[in-house]
Amino acid sequence: MTQRTATITRDTSETKVSLTLTLDGTSNVDVKTGWGFADHMLTLIAFWGGFDLHIHCDGDLHVDAHHTLEDIGICLGNALREALGDRKGINRIGMAKVPMDESISEVNIDISGRPYLVYRGDDLLPPVIAGDESDLWREFFKSVSYGARINMHISYLYGKNGHHLLESACKGLGLALRMAASCDRNQLLSTKGSLD
Repeated sequence: MTQRTATITRDTSETKVSLTLTLDGTSNVDVKTGWGFADHMLTLIAFWGGFDLHIHCDGDLHVDAHHTLEDIGICLGNALREALGDRKGINRIGMAKVPMDESISEVNIDISGRPYLVYRGDDLLPPVIAGDESDLWREFFKSVSYGARINMHISYLYGKNGHHLLESACKGLGLALRMAASCDRNQLLSTKGSLD
């Protein structure tokens, strides 16, 4: 199998992002966004997904973390789409239900070519996590979903601590991506013969 990897750069007046992703990696992760909490969550996604991920972002954090997290999501989604190639042989569907102390989240994805995000239970999240609005994470997951053309469902089932809830979702996304991107088939997994 050829190496499934991608390098994406994005340079705007708001952010400068450089990202390299290798799907069949060894959890070699180096993330520097300027926001430690985001570094932690992005590291979890890659580590639990078994990916190699290198991200460097210089964003307008003097405004807030919105542009930084959204643009990293766009780049990560684009990298996933590029690294997956024609998607022949992938399992396509991935899911994980992950506890983190008192919290538990569920992530289900379909690498279908049709982007969609369902984001439920986010009323459990406090309005502010690690000094920024918690809704930034919905924007991040939406950007990944649309960039990668993945149908993504994230449900926060229960919990009290925002850090724990997000951590369980990020671990779950990594595990679901690992399952869905694994090549265990010989054909493109679609009865219509193509993924949109």
